[in-house]
Amino acid sequence: VLRHEEFEEGCRASCNGPYDGKWSKTMVGYGPEDNHFVAELTYNYGIGEYRLGNDFLGITLVSSQAVSNAKKMGWPLKEVTAGTFEAEAPGGYKFYLEDKEQLKQDPVLKVTLGVSDLQKSVNYWSGLLGMKIYEKDEEKQRALLGYADNQCKLELKTVGGAVDHGTAFGRIAFSCAKEELPNIEELMKKENQKVLTPLVSLDTPGKATVQVVILADPDGHEICFVGDEAFRDLSKVDPNGDKLLDDAMAADNSDKWFAAHKMKKASA
Repeated sequence: VLRHEEFEEGCRASCNGPYDGKWSKTMVGYGPEDNHFVAELTYNYGIGEYRLGNDFLGITLVSSQAVSNAKKMGWPLKEVTAGTFEAEAPGGYKFYLEDKEQLKQDPVLKVTLGVSDLQKSVNYWSGLLGMKIYEKDEEKQRALLGYADNQCKLELKTVGGAVDHGTAFGRIAFSCAKEELPNIEELMKKENQKVLTPLVSLDTPGKATVQVVILADPDGHEICFVGDEAFRDLSKVDPNGDKLLDDAMAADNSDKWFAAHKMKKASA
């Protein structure tokens, strides 16, 4: 756990999906957000379950430690290719664990998103957003892209039809120089691409205010670009992160509240 933050009302940029009310976010990863891929886990206190779509196809980790941890815990594993195991997180999200020595930099190898038209998506992510194409396989209808050799890669994979985003509303985020944000927004407007959230400042209680621009690719995948200077301040590892998360979970009486009022949490 790198940091944990609580919010009393929905985010102006829909960081927690299109839901109002109390929510939290917990950043988890193998190291600091400055130089690691991290997952942002959002929790809406009033939502009991989400319907998953085919937009987010999984995260691939290189970690024999993760494989041995799963086996010790009796967590179900399915070998999908030689030495690569599929595991499913409690919410239904897929993780692919490569049974190799954990990488010294970042063990998160790639994040896979579903697309409806591979070439159209590659044109967007590479031609407009400037990602380098590392691999492209027409036969398997997949492409691997990234901004740097030593960073987590983005894999685009054709799903054989329309992309369904379900109701969980995830997004992928990148930091860049703050001065680049207006240029990104202007380019997308010029190219008639979707800008979901024009340049806006977002507050985090007691922490830095960051500037973001949020886009949508041809399949509606949300992409957030955040100003790096303020983000480096916001994203410092909080030594109390674990305790804040534990305290928040212990204080979460939402299940009891709904039960006492003979109600069920909403299914999004």
